[in-house]
Amino acid sequence: MDTKTPPKAKSGSVKRFLPIGIIVIALIAFFALGGPKYVNLDTLKDNREVLMAFVDDNRVLTLLGFIMIYALLVGISFPGAGFLTIFGGFLFGTVTGGIATVMGATIGATVIFLLARYTIGDSLAKKAGPYMKKFEQGLQENELSYLFILRLVPLFPFFIVNIVPALLRVKLRNYVLATFFGIMPGTFVYASVGNGAGVVFDAGEELKLTGLMTQPHILIPIIGLIVLALIPVIYKKIKQGSAPAA
Repeated sequence: MDTKTPPKAKSGSVKRFLPIGIIVIALIAFFALGGPKYVNLDTLKDNREVLMAFVDDNRVLTLLGFIMIYALLVGISFPGAGFLTIFGGFLFGTVTGGIATVMGATIGATVIFLLARYTIGDSLAKKAGPYMKKFEQGLQENELSYLFILRLVPLFPFFIVNIVPALLRVKLRNYVLATFFGIMPGTFVYASVGNGAGVVFDAGEELKLTGLMTQPHILIPIIGLIVLALIPVIYKKIKQGSAPAA
């Protein structure tokens, strides 16, 4: 009995996983070509005058290019894309740089979300056991709240939070909304750091990012947002608990 996989099935599998393969190759190429050395604070410090001059002469073009580059780096799951947020704040100011970062990050995150869903998401969902299905159901009942909290609290790497929801089949709309608004607080904090980077460099000091998000004036508002996001979840639990048994 011939148990070999039919050629058409193999061809379909190759086409299905091709996008993920391209992303992996692009990420490897980015590291191999020395990409990370251009996305760090030393690059910003050493080339700030050239960068600012170019932005002054080509503001709209540079802004669009920044959004595209950010989306590309997030799309290939480059873990250091967050440094670009500081670049954005330095080049365009806190507000414009922050908005451009949110747009680029959301576009890139949506791309990797869709790729993960349509390559490995469906097959994983079919193989999921009872516990995973129960977890998935619980997530889907409060998608927006849980996704928003995941974006607010940077407990997991950004690229992990981009992929896992796709495997749990959350709604694309909720994913995009939670990403766009959930990353705003942290994004504008780092963009504001970038906006003041010139003063720090002129003083001969180094930008300090350690512990930035745990400072009380930043942490307390974020905790407030988390509590607000949990209100619908708590309300549902109370309502279900008080509902009369059938």
